[in-house]
Amino acid sequence: MTDTSGDPFVAEEFERLRPHLRSVAYRVLGSLTEAEDAVQEAWLRLHRSDRAEIDNLGGWLTTVVARVSLTLLKARRSRRESGLAELAECLPDPIVTPVDGTPSPEEAVLLADSLGLALLVVLDTLTPTERLTFVLHDMFGVGYDEIARMVERSPEAARKAASRARRRVRGSGAVPDPDPARQRAVVDAFLAATRDGDIAGLVRVLAPDVVLRADTGILRVVAGAPAVAQQAAVFRRLAHDTRPVLVNGVAGLANGAAVMAFTVRDGLITEIDILGDKERLARLDLTFPDDETLPEGAR
Repeated sequence: MTDTSGDPFVAEEFERLRPHLRSVAYRVLGSLTEAEDAVQEAWLRLHRSDRAEIDNLGGWLTTVVARVSLTLLKARRSRRESGLAELAECLPDPIVTPVDGTPSPEEAVLLADSLGLALLVVLDTLTPTERLTFVLHDMFGVGYDEIARMVERSPEAARKAASRARRRVRGSGAVPDPDPARQRAVVDAFLAATRDGDIAGLVRVLAPDVVLRADTGILRVVAGAPAVAQQAAVFRRLAHDTRPVLVNGVAGLANGAAVMAFTVRDGLITEIDILGDKERLARLDLTFPDDETLPEGAR
């Protein structure tokens, strides 16, 4: 076996492919930390492999990252089903960027064909095999024959898994309005109404069956426009320290206590996802070029 760790070409190619590999892992796992772990494991396995036996380095690494991600996803699902409190339901990790800024090259790859938090929540309801198959085929164009080898199923079984996932995604209502300006106008109206404590104004921009998910370490769900409007009004004081951001490429808000992602469809907010877990917020880079940082607490 030939150790590839000292080959500068391999190291350079790996770094070139790293953003793509991280993007695959993030979409499968919904966790930036676990995605980085999966990429690092691929690097370690590459070190232990014979480079002469790898015809397509990008394909080989994508396969390794996919398999590692699938293993992590299955382990997470198993521990959750065992009832471990520390693995209770939580929101996926958000990717937060300034409204008028340019994302880093790594962020740009993660945000390409970006998935809003609401859609990542939907993916979290799929089986590990359905999620991996959907992500690889529908987002990265990997063929069913290749996916079948990764998941140890037949190509037909892989095709059916992707089809089931696709139906769940299409029926979820979690796909946002594609027009950023329309998204932002609705979210700005929501913020203005929150600052004014205007319950009627909040209800006007909320879909009747809107769902709010708030993750402060424990996931709480509030449903229905009146209940969500009342919940939003509670944070009137914080609204004055809130700024517009992009969360996973769509209109969002952030302040010292939370990052808020919105799904806007047909001019109304259908889903709101709020990450207020202090430990997880501390791991996010919320420093933007036009100010030193968001208010204290979001660092």
